[in-house]
Amino acid sequence: MESFRLMATTAFGLESICARELHELGIENTSTHNGYVEFQGGIRDIAKTNLWLRTADRVLVLAAKFPALTFDDLFEGVKALPWSDWMSANARFPVEGRSVNSKLSSVPACQSIVKKAIVESLKRTYPMETFPENGPLFAVEVALHNDEAIITIDTSGDALHKRGYRTQTHLAPLRETLAAGLVLLSRWAPHRPFADPMCGSGTIAIEAAMIGLNLAPGSRRDFVCESWPWFDSIIMTEERESALDAIQLDIPVNIFASDVDKASISMAQYHARKAGVNDCIEWHTSDVRSWSPSEQYGCLVTNPPYGDRMGEQREVEELYRDFGATMKSADSWSVFVITSHKNFEHLYGKKADKRRKLYNGRIETTFYQYLGPLPPRR
Repeated sequence: MESFRLMATTAFGLESICARELHELGIENTSTHNGYVEFQGGIRDIAKTNLWLRTADRVLVLAAKFPALTFDDLFEGVKALPWSDWMSANARFPVEGRSVNSKLSSVPACQSIVKKAIVESLKRTYPMETFPENGPLFAVEVALHNDEAIITIDTSGDALHKRGYRTQTHLAPLRETLAAGLVLLSRWAPHRPFADPMCGSGTIAIEAAMIGLNLAPGSRRDFVCESWPWFDSIIMTEERESALDAIQLDIPVNIFASDVDKASISMAQYHARKAGVNDCIEWHTSDVRSWSPSEQYGCLVTNPPYGDRMGEQREVEELYRDFGATMKSADSWSVFVITSHKNFEHLYGKKADKRRKLYNGRIETTFYQYLGPLPPRR
């Protein structure tokens, strides 16, 4: 197969950033939808997008989209697809499903029908009554939305936020894909200082360092498509080598990260070492109230506590007030804060220049953007 319809799924609110990433990878023909970006590409594009996309959750082969008002519609639509072009006779093909605003609301029934339809399609090529399913994994999903079926095959395996560097857990971890999205939304570049003075386990600072060094986020992990019989392993090897050559070790990256919790900083340093970026980050155990930037025209991106737990509300509101007072002396800095607290601007003491609705897991948040002056041209 020369070319595929592909989808890069992403958190709601990051679709345009993911599309921008695709364009920077040389993929021009994209269409943006709620929760995913659709594009056309070949095997090399599958390899490249899995290696390089910072904000995507998965890269999927889009097998088909078609109306499905009845179970017969679903069965015949799936059966008509050329499954033997994708799958070997011993392929494992579990089927996951979801349904929103569709007549076919029984997800287990839809999954069963899709599974049976794939088997019937494979029988046209492979003269077998049963399939052993002991070979390469082809994870299929049927997503029904407004009576339209979207059939996909996952090329990534583990979700792309699993970069391979974060092995220890944190109380309220920020996904790597969302952290990278916040940094990309800030438009930060390595010629400016960067700070996260409420860094928790350090994910924002680590993702910023990876962006500053042009380090491919998927370079430390494998992808399920590499086990597929028709997937050219030489192409993936070439793309991995190209990603290594693209690392920019000669560019100075100036990142400051701190947190009041000593254990969080220790965990963050451990993860930064695993990611290969610890030398780019200056770590401190300190309260944000004591932070004062020593440089101008910097970029601050942070994910502070939200105050969602019982008894934390008053403490968090005091933190936001003190944080706003601290940043008054850093008027040349751009400040970007993600929180679910509805009164953040009032507590911080300033209206944001821009706001963007994002989801941190299932929590609806707002990304408040305070745009400082750009540094003078050198």
